[in-house]
Amino acid sequence: SPLVGIHPIREALRAGRPLDRVLVAKGAGGARLQELLVLCRERGIPVRFETRDRLDRAANGANHQGVVAFGAAEKYLLIEDTAASGGLHVVLDGVEDPHNLGAIIRTAHAAGAAAVVIPERRAAGLTETVGRAAAGALAYLPVVRVVNINRALEQLKERDYWIYGLDERGKDTYDQVEFTKPSAIVLGAEGSGLHEHVAKRCDFLVRIPMAGQVASLNVSVAAGVMLFEWKRRSSNQTTAR
Repeated sequence: SPLVGIHPIREALRAGRPLDRVLVAKGAGGARLQELLVLCRERGIPVRFETRDRLDRAANGANHQGVVAFGAAEKYLLIEDTAASGGLHVVLDGVEDPHNLGAIIRTAHAAGAAAVVIPERRAAGLTETVGRAAAGALAYLPVVRVVNINRALEQLKERDYWIYGLDERGKDTYDQVEFTKPSAIVLGAEGSGLHEHVAKRCDFLVRIPMAGQVASLNVSVAAGVMLFEWKRRSSNQTTAR
């Protein structure tokens, strides 16, 4: 359930509790609210300005004083921390459905990924729903939240990562492409696939060939197909040595 009101949210921020996002009523002001906004900025917590009725709905009728916060299931890490290991990174270009995000985190952990990278805007964050769908994987798999997916891909490239984007326009099929480590696999949003500028930053665009009439798989299912192919190859490479 959300935190409502200035005092409880300020206490949560001061205690360093992981918050997913803070909603502020348009037109709300005052020194105490200003202090909250500064704390959010310092801790990198996204703030969204919404109409008062949106806040009333989010607060379930409680007196919110113009501010409502949603807790995150876990804290976020930095890409500098996670990329140092050279492990697989699963980068999500705007997955908006929390059930899909949770399912991808669960699958990424099962396939041996080192981290999942998500954008701050127009994407699901680590809410309780995501935590439930991830079925415990959030306790083990670091999640990095970045302002800009393109910048995150550049940071991975600076650390010699090879970037594989899953896209139906891909030239290579997922079972034919050569995986070079360290690798990052990029998955697009539901329905729209990878953004043009994200696709351009991938070293390989990879597709999953379809037999049926439906053009694409659900993003969490596609993630499973791609990640377990990566895992199969990785374990073969290890035994081949």
